[in-house]
Amino acid sequence: MASLAKILQEIPDPRCGNARRHELLDILTIVLVASVCGAETCVDFADFARFRQPLLREFLRLDNGLPSHDTFSRVFRMLEPEAFGQAFAAFLDDLGAGGEGVLAIDGKTLRRSFDRAAGRSALHVVTAFGAGARVSIGQRAVAEGENEITAARALLGLLSLEGQMVTGDAIHAQAATAQIVLERGGDYLFALKANRPAMLGEVATFFADPPDALPMHETVDADHGRIEIRRHWVTHSTDWISGDRAEPGAPVMPGLATLACVEASRDGAPPVRRYYLSSAVLTPEQFARAVRAHWAIENSLHWVLDVTFDEDRARARKDNGPENLAILRRLALNVLQKSRKDMSIARKRKSAGWSDDFARSVIGQMR
Repeated sequence: MASLAKILQEIPDPRCGNARRHELLDILTIVLVASVCGAETCVDFADFARFRQPLLREFLRLDNGLPSHDTFSRVFRMLEPEAFGQAFAAFLDDLGAGGEGVLAIDGKTLRRSFDRAAGRSALHVVTAFGAGARVSIGQRAVAEGENEITAARALLGLLSLEGQMVTGDAIHAQAATAQIVLERGGDYLFALKANRPAMLGEVATFFADPPDALPMHETVDADHGRIEIRRHWVTHSTDWISGDRAEPGAPVMPGLATLACVEASRDGAPPVRRYYLSSAVLTPEQFARAVRAHWAIENSLHWVLDVTFDEDRARARKDNGPENLAILRRLALNVLQKSRKDMSIARKRKSAGWSDDFARSVIGQMR
């Protein structure tokens, strides 16, 4: 596991003195392999190491035996999340998980990570998710005094966005966020909702009676016996927008090139319209694909983390533990996602837990 070892060795060890009985590299490697194989908690990590010791000794020396669950817990509470996150990003580069396409930004609350006794609210993590490769590109916890908007800006400021279409909900449809995306080499596609009331009113009025010459793309989806029809319109005429400027003369949104609307109707129900802003010159077909790709962060990340990794019920709550374990889960999910394409994540995770040969095939990507 030379590649992974080299990356993990760059993480500073927060322990001192006699507390370093076990190498930090060994501890981090064990927890990543254990998480890939189905482990969820520090007790699970210790049990996995005990029962799968022959497998671990194929690539770890473990000169001082196996870490206890207390050791795993202490390390994850002390480990600096920023350093762990940087190693996460470096490992993704090594896996070749970047590339062009839609990069969806969204936040998720780990509902049971609160610590009532310490007055600590549940951890909220903002993730950048590559919809094409279906992997997490980066994440940042919302720190004390921050919100999802400022955390997302900090995360985007660390990423290379060349060739990326950054998508996000309406809270990110702000000039400062758009400017960061453009400066990092990307384009944006943000939803437009009531938090930009003047602009929403203007755009909704325009698309209420779109010109006949306006290009439109229609898609029809039949799912579980329900039929949903979506109609997509775009216009590249944006200079008439006047509302919601940060100050007189400032652009409504830096680089704004496309206003877009999608109308969805299902089974005879009244149609629902949603509106978007983009810095890219999009066709209706490109707009439709980008909007659809954005929802991969719900279906391929948040849902999998909750159902397969049981993230919503994770009870780690002390110090840096919740944030570091959230990074670990996303890293393990990426490793599984990059392995065999003919199996679900849940099935691959179970198979890795049951079969040494299957586990070796997944772990082999990390070498």
